[in-house]
Parts: sequence; C-alpha cells; structure tokens
Amino acid sequence: MAEKHPVPDSVWRNPIHFLAFGCGSGTVDKAPGTFGTLAAIPLYLLIQDLSVSNYFLLLIVTALVGILICGKTSHDLGVHDHSGIVWDEFVGYWITMWMAPEGWTYIILGFILFRFFDIWKPWPISLADKHVHGGFGIMFDDILAGIFAFFALQGLVQLIG
Repeated sequence: MAEKHPVPDSVWRNPIHFLAFGCGSGTVDKAPGTFGTLAAIPLYLLIQDLSVSNYFLLLIVTALVGILICGKTSHDLGVHDHSGIVWDEFVGYWITMWMAPEGWTYIILGFILFRFFDIWKPWPISLADKHVHGGFGIMFDDILAGIFAFFALQGLVQLIG
C-alpha cells in the first residue's frame, strides 16, 4: 500500500517524477490513487480505438516504462510507493479497459471495478503489495488489480450483452 508523505517540489521540475505522479494528478491530498485513475480516463479515450494487439503492446510498454519511472521516483524520494505515485493506477486502469466496449457505461464500470480491486487487494494482490518491492513492486499490485478488474468487466459485458 502506498505510504502518505508530502508531495515533493520535484514533481513539477523533474519529468520522470511528473509522469510517476500521473502528470500531477497524484499530488492531491485525499485519494491520490482515485484521482490518478480519473486522470487515466482522458488518455484512455485517446487509445481506446487502437487494435487489440496495438493496445496490448501499449500496455506492455507503459508497464515497463512505469517500472522504470516509479522505481526511479521512489528511489529519488527515498520512499517506497509514495502515495502520489499513480502511474501504476494509469496502467492498471488501461489494463481493465483492454477490449472493453465503447461508451461511458463501460468507462465508469471499469473505473469502479479497478478502484475496488486496487483498494480491496484480494489475494494475490495483497501478497504482491506486501512482498514485491522497487519499481516492479509498485506496478505489479496494480497490474494484478487491473487484470482482476479486466476479467470482472468482461464478465459484466457478457451478462449485459
């Protein structure tokens, strides 16, 4: 789980920190993960029309970039998983939305499902959150939450029609 610490000024000066803090969305005092997920939605709207394979490739690239920028930012700040580091929420939400039907109903359902799994952290998400560290650890629990939310959303798509 992300630790609560003051927002460093470097978020506004260092492009790596700026990205790790979700383009500044992680700097809010309350619920930075929720705001980070909200900030991922406009970017999702830009990528939602990619082909299934190109979207998947983008997920791989953004996850790998996330490992690097979140790890570097965490190291620079001397804080493992600072609460303001929300790039992992961006990628987790985008995983949730892979192959989702278009429309605000699914965008909102995906948001709710991702936040649910990211906050609740059922096993094995909780295990990863507690025992996997560094940039990979910051990203991995949100990747897992995104995968859980992806399957839940796809199940709802099948139920809804």
